Amino acid sequence: MSVPQMREASPSSLQLCRVMRPDDANIMGNVHGGIILKMIEEAGAIVGTRHCNTLNGERCWVALVRVEKTEFLVPVFIGEVVHVSAEITFTSKHSLEVQVKVMAENILKGTKKLANKAALWYVPCSLENADKILEVPPIKYASAEQEEMGRKRYEAQKIVRWETKARIEEVLPPPLNPEPHTVGFSQSSLIHLLGPSDCTISDYVYGGVTMKLMDEVAGIVAARHCNTKIVTASVEAINFHRKIKKGCVVTVTGRLTFASNRSMEIEALVDAASLVDDEKVSYRAVSAFFTYISLDKDNKPLPVPLLKIEGEEEQRRFEEGKARYLQNKAKRLADRAPAVTQ
Repeated sequence: MSVPQMREASPSSLQLCRVMRPDDANIMGNVHGGIILKMIEEAGAIVGTRHCNTLNGERCWVALVRVEKTEFLVPVFIGEVVHVSAEITFTSKHSLEVQVKVMAENILKGTKKLANKAALWYVPCSLENADKILEVPPIKYASAEQEEMGRKRYEAQKIVRWETKARIEEVLPPPLNPEPHTVGFSQSSLIHLLGPSDCTISDYVYGGVTMKLMDEVAGIVAARHCNTKIVTASVEAINFHRKIKKGCVVTVTGRLTFASNRSMEIEALVDAASLVDDEKVSYRAVSAFFTYISLDKDNKPLPVPLLKIEGEEEQRRFEEGKARYLQNKAKRLADRAPAVTQ
């Protein structure tokens, strides 16, 4: 049995590691993207909660509110040891940014590879009153420039979070007997009752639990559309709109929004409703876009079937997804271009 290890570098940093087991992976031996996302969030939550409780005063836990775009750089396989390093890189009055790096180690060959990088934003919530947001102890920056760059990231994510909250849309059930390669044909949902093992000591669900469920349902959508082996390539920013409490039932829905000849964008949405409270109205808790690619038995990319669009709403979502795809493609090309010296 593997035992998770932790090495503390400073009060604002943390490292976790564990070996990847068969139940972490798909039938081809690739570790699920949701498992990696869950480990990333666990490391962020630990270092964030520890930091926010360094001062004497009201005790708190940190709630995840946003994960920036995350690239899955290389696949991780059964038997590899995953090292997750988390460090607090910016603090505002009521929030903190944690940057996370994931390394995968092959202990038989003695090699390591960078698998993921992510940036997460948390807010500290009082243990006595989860709706009360507490102040974050400041961190020391290596330079004024580093602090200013963090402030710019903070302002940018705050604006986008509010814009996303304003665009919450209803999810309609798929039609009966939908045609193959349509949105309705691959649309899928998972229903999960949140129990004690899914939640923090304050009885609110871990962000990593919902991200894992979102990756699972998005993977089902991608596999249904392609009928091949699929793998998570990236996740656009994940926005946590509202907290989810123990005893809630979450409905996690995935639907295709855009497909190029090499990739699929899938919108994953989490709606929650309480089983035990008198108020049982469902509400949108989390939303994100996942990108998947289709692979053959040798892990080589395969063409993605054309997505058949039906109706104005699907066309609008397709055009929005295409714009995100082109923007990300342009950014990747710019990152690869050699620097011009003068």
